This record gives sequence, structure tokens and C-alpha cells, in this order.
Amino acid sequence: MERDELQAWLRLTLTPGVGLDSARKLLAAFGLPEQVFGQTAAALRQVVSATQATALLAEPAGLPDLLARTWDWLQEERADGVQAQLVTLGDDRYPPSLLQLDDPPLMLYLLGTGSFASNKAPSLVTHDKYAINLVAFDAQHSIAVVGSRNPTPQGAANAHDFAKALGQAGVTVVSGLARGVDAAAHEGALHSLPAGAARLATVAVVGTGLDRVYPKSHLDLARRISRHGLLVSEYPLGTPPLAANFPRRNRLIAGLAQGTLVVEAALKSGSLITARLAAEQGKEVFAIPGSIHSPQARGCHALIRQGAKLVESAADVLEDMALDLGSGFAANSIAEEPSTARAGGHFDPEDAVLAALGFDPVGLDALASRCGLDAAQLQTRLMLLELDGQVARLPGGLFQRLDSA
Repeated sequence: MERDELQAWLRLTLTPGVGLDSARKLLAAFGLPEQVFGQTAAALRQVVSATQATALLAEPAGLPDLLARTWDWLQEERADGVQAQLVTLGDDRYPPSLLQLDDPPLMLYLLGTGSFASNKAPSLVTHDKYAINLVAFDAQHSIAVVGSRNPTPQGAANAHDFAKALGQAGVTVVSGLARGVDAAAHEGALHSLPAGAARLATVAVVGTGLDRVYPKSHLDLARRISRHGLLVSEYPLGTPPLAANFPRRNRLIAGLAQGTLVVEAALKSGSLITARLAAEQGKEVFAIPGSIHSPQARGCHALIRQGAKLVESAADVLEDMALDLGSGFAANSIAEEPSTARAGGHFDPEDAVLAALGFDPVGLDALASRCGLDAAQLQTRLMLLELDGQVARLPGGLFQRLDSA
């Protein structure tokens, strides 16, 4: 992309009062953005309102600074094969699934070791720097894994282990880099990648400009994703983490992936938006059931009642979507070994406390009555189990067993 072309695209996105729908009408009527800005006010008014036409004739505030910042970002040399890219509406690399959205982004910013595959026949593809040493994102073998920002310990472990198992089967995990389930899913996918493997472990669709990371605590995670996957945003560089951006980015998560797995979600979770959008796009929606007493399971239960597929292992997802199992995948379990989210000992069927805990959160008094131990003995045993990674202490004085064996 030449600098003048980039300037025209940025100008179109920055013009006040011209949203995605109006911008698409302008592109359909006149062609590329450079041609849009070559029109007279009268010609523009045939497509958009008089107010919008007037705005299009004036250079938006901040355009020179954004152009300089974006141009430098694209040209920057990075380590580990990471490249910055821009994919515009109409580019042969623009994902076809996103074109089916009501409001496809005009521009997609990419950062990582991957790229979107060209939609043209090989003989028609323009060979440029984007094709050098980049791995094509395989949309047909991708799953969105989403869920609560405040999952239970078991929910975080499930997100990690499902993503790891899906990754071992060669599936790219798509998520949103948020706290909780998203982060655990990205970590699981990264842990599935063998050294030297030429595939994308995970794709993170974010609600900020790609020169920012939100939350800041995920800076290291974002860097690792860029080295073994792809960061994607529709927002210009410098865009802060505005609340309205995150529900909007959910449509891209659903659009890029072949199906969506919801790990844990409350009834008002944004993950249910992603699931609804996936269903509206005719894609499979999967949900992991949880305790009937857990608010974080109610969203998944609602999805199951509405027709989402109940899944208990990654094998259920892979088999339903007719995806091949990788050689590293254990079909009868979520993962062969305990994840870092619940590392520690192994379930002892003779342990009265673990047997009494079950898998639902439970208070100390109720647990004491179940297992017949006095408070001092019970607290000592719970502390040892917690240190061993088999029990989690939850808010409100509740305890929950973590080992899924």
C-alpha cells in the first residue's frame, strides 16, 4: 500500500458523521477512497447526505498525525518474524466471512506472524512482502473460545485445557484477549504449539488500536501471541479501550471462527453476544455445562436450552465439526496432563473431603456436615488440598474441587 492510498483510507475512516454503511455506499459508487475524495459536492450528495458530503470535502482533524504514526508502524522492522499489515475492504486478503456481516470494517490492522489468505486464484495473487514468511490463517480449522472475565478456577482450567486440546488437533483458537476465559484460552492454545510448528496457535481480536494492549497486564501475552499467531483490530492506532468497542469486536471473533465455544458465562455476559452472532451467521455454538448453583454457568445453560451443543470434552467439538484429530490429542479427556491452571496432585477417591466437595462450590459448615470432620481438621485438610492444586478457595467462604479426573 502506498502512502497516498493509506492516507485516503484513513481519511475515510476519520471523516465525522460517515459511518461504515455510508462509507460502503461511497466505495460502491465511486471506487477506492482516493476516487471518493476526487468527487464534487454535488456528486457526493447523490450518495450521502449534504452534511456528510460537506464533511468529506474537509480534511479531518488529526489525519496527518495518524498517517505518520500508521505509516511508521507498517514500516517498522520487528523481531521473531512479526509483521504489521493493513487489510482493506476489497483487498483479496479480506476474510470472506467478514464480508457477510451487516457492518464489515473498512480496515483491519494485523500484527503477528500470520496473515489472512488471499481469496484469488494463485495465479492472480500479487506477491508482496505480506506473503513472505507469514502463515495463512485457516478459517476452516478455527474455533472461538470465549467466556467470563471472572471465571471460577474450574472455568479457567477448562478454557486452558479445551484450547490446548483443540490446538493439539491443529485448530486455531480465536478469542478477545480479555481477562479470564479469553486469556486462559490464548495460553492453552500457545501451550499446544510444538517448537518450530508452522501454524498459528491463536488469534486475538481486540477493542483498541494495535499499538496498545488492554488490559496492560496482558502485555506479555500479547507479545507471545504476535510471535505465534495474530493480533487483529478494526480500530486505528491510538484508539483507547472504550467500552463500546468491546461488544463490537465480538462480531469479528464470531465471524473469523468456524464455530464458537462458550466456557463460562453469566446471563448478561458479552460472550452470549458472540454466541448469538455466531448462530446468526449459521455457525455452530457449543457450551460447557456447569453447576446449577453457579451464576457463571447460567449463560451456558441458557445457550444449551436455546440449541447450543452441550460439550464435555474437546473431542465433542472436533467430532461435531468433522475436524481431524491431531496425533497429540487425547479423545477421551480434556487434556492428558493437569494444566498450569490446576497443577498439583491427583484425585484420591479415598479422600473424604474431596468426595464430599463434589464439583459445586460449598461452604465450610455444609462440607463439615458431609464429611464428618470437625472445623480444625477440615480447615487443615482444605489448606493442604489448596496447596496441592486440587481445591480452590472462592469468595464468600466457599470451596470448590478442581481436579476433573
